[in-house]
Amino acid sequence: MLLSIQYPSFLHPEIIPGFPLLRWYALMYLVAFGIAYFLFKYQVAHNEIKFRSQAPLVIDDVSSFFLYGIVGLLLGARIGSCLIYDDTLHYLLHPWLMFWPFDEYMNFVGLAGMSYHGGFIGGFIGMLVWCIIKKREILPLFDGMAASIPLGYTFGRFGNFFNGELYGRITTSPIGMIFPQVPISERFDATESWVRTFAEQCGIVVPDGAQIVNLPRHPSQLYEALFEGLILWLIIWLVRNKKPFQGFLSVLYTFGYAFFRFFIEYFRQPDANIGFRITADGSQEIFRVSSLFNISTGQILCLVMMLGSLVAFFILWRLHIKQKNACTDAD
Repeated sequence: MLLSIQYPSFLHPEIIPGFPLLRWYALMYLVAFGIAYFLFKYQVAHNEIKFRSQAPLVIDDVSSFFLYGIVGLLLGARIGSCLIYDDTLHYLLHPWLMFWPFDEYMNFVGLAGMSYHGGFIGGFIGMLVWCIIKKREILPLFDGMAASIPLGYTFGRFGNFFNGELYGRITTSPIGMIFPQVPISERFDATESWVRTFAEQCGIVVPDGAQIVNLPRHPSQLYEALFEGLILWLIIWLVRNKKPFQGFLSVLYTFGYAFFRFFIEYFRQPDANIGFRITADGSQEIFRVSSLFNISTGQILCLVMMLGSLVAFFILWRLHIKQKNACTDAD
């Protein structure tokens, strides 16, 4: 009986092992942007993005709109990661290093760390700036993006999986996966009885004299790819032409992503340097503790997103009713 899964040995962060400039993570980002662009362009071509009193978009509009959004997303994702998840204040005190891809020995290490929530804000600002400059209605364009982004996001999480990062908490489930990239500091003391019992339940033989053991974990990157990506995209894509008012898809995307992410965070390993922001008993044993009252940074940000989307829904719905009544009175 299969008790756990070994991480595929043929997967490496580099597309060509030993050549760090070509990475799956970067390629997945390009694929994600390409898919979102294609889906947005499809909606434009089929006249699904409608404006009340403005001409339809042209191809040049689509390209420049995406450029503003992507630049904002990348800047926001990187800045958000450095400010939210760095507890040493290193980047806050040395902000120019946020976009410096070399270590102290001038080895290329890339830009490790991108925050979804930072990217969400940055992308929003980038698209908003474009709409202001071009004097375009905001909500139809944001709805078009809401129907385009989630499927691309799926591939972003595949990039995390190929990197062997953002893995989940330990589990005895048969879909638990042993990630070889887990650092020594996040593995477990093989001399502790609970660790040996846990390993035995997973079908792992701990050799005599072993000091540490790497236990199976939830492949939470794939959970996110499925729910925050594919399933959320299917929901929005199927209702995109049935939205009750402009801005509805944007609200649906924001709430839907935050809702799925909040619950998947219970399977995802909190950042080792931060742990839980809120705990049930004050414990920070983040590798073992499993409680509904242990809340991570990501969950707090998701709660803010859900609350904000509900407020936005109420405001947009009220504006829609007000405009509808005004039209009725005019008739």
